[in-house]
Amino acid sequence: MDVEPTKPLVFLTVGTDHHPFDRIVHWLDAWLEAGAKDSVRCLVQHGSSTSSALAPSRDFLTYDEMDEAIQDAAVIISHAGPGTIMMAAEAGKVPIVVPRVRALREHVDDHQVLFAERLRAERTIALADSESKFRQFVDRALANPLARPQRASSSADAVRRFEEVVDELMGASRVTA
Repeated sequence: MDVEPTKPLVFLTVGTDHHPFDRIVHWLDAWLEAGAKDSVRCLVQHGSSTSSALAPSRDFLTYDEMDEAIQDAAVIISHAGPGTIMMAAEAGKVPIVVPRVRALREHVDDHQVLFAERLRAERTIALADSESKFRQFVDRALANPLARPQRASSSADAVRRFEEVVDELMGASRVTA
């Protein structure tokens, strides 16, 4: 796909899990097809999922390629993987997160749903739990790219906060298990 490098980059990553996560790729393609494909550049890291029909896609990226994509992106769309979310936070960006759902066979359990709901409550992410919210968040992020919460004061602060959230979620799951 030949696009102007001055167009904003929309970066979608599904992570490295072996479960396909086609839903998020289809949502991006539908959004592009609805009129956005001429106004943005895209890069899709699709893992074991179907590649995008409308955007350049790669199954996996190296850490450096991932970091570069996150740094360059006007919009980051991600599964609810802590590593990706933390990289976005360290870059001072709020990712649009679509958690993998067990009932859709996108993961073995709903830990991503629980994690994403917790981070949404803390305003660390934009939680897109429907295609309409997905489109709304992507359009809003492109229209107002400076509307980002202040980033953590350091990488150590971001890591510490993520550890606290994961510890709290793990404690909650042990109590209810």
